[in-house]
Amino acid sequence: MHSATLEGMSPWLSPDEHDAWRGLLAMTSRLDARLNQQLQESSGLSLTDYAVLVTLSEAAEGRLRSYEIAGSLGWEQSRLSHHVTRMQRRGLVDREECPTDRRGAFVVLTGAGRAAIEGAAPAHVETVRRLVFEDVSDEQVAQLTAFTSGVLRRLEPGAVEAGTLDASAS
Repeated sequence: MHSATLEGMSPWLSPDEHDAWRGLLAMTSRLDARLNQQLQESSGLSLTDYAVLVTLSEAAEGRLRSYEIAGSLGWEQSRLSHHVTRMQRRGLVDREECPTDRRGAFVVLTGAGRAAIEGAAPAHVETVRRLVFEDVSDEQVAQLTAFTSGVLRRLEPGAVEAGTLDASAS
């Protein structure tokens, strides 16, 4: 959309926008399925396991509050809680009480979790490189980054209200 408002715009996507949108949906669905399959086969991790482990491995001391992980991944708190419980049973993460907030907890990367992410990462990165970045120019990577950054900015809470872009989000 080139305008900050919807006034005067057709309620339908243009043919080019429609094709781009449908392609984006198909690509993300198939890419997620392929990456999940690759991770399962090579490491026994799911794509969602990998997402949680990456988030924790990049955090100071391998620990974050649950709400921080949920926010980073765009998940509901209940989804994260259920997934962390499954990962905890497998020894990939642990929960620790938060000394400053009795209701809160930290999710902590365990040694087994760190070993799992370190073992899974090389094949996963190779798969991403082969499926996404092979035959893509530096200029196209920059365009993709600009495109995804813009969409992610508009998805931030409070960024889009009643069809207009909030001035503070730009």
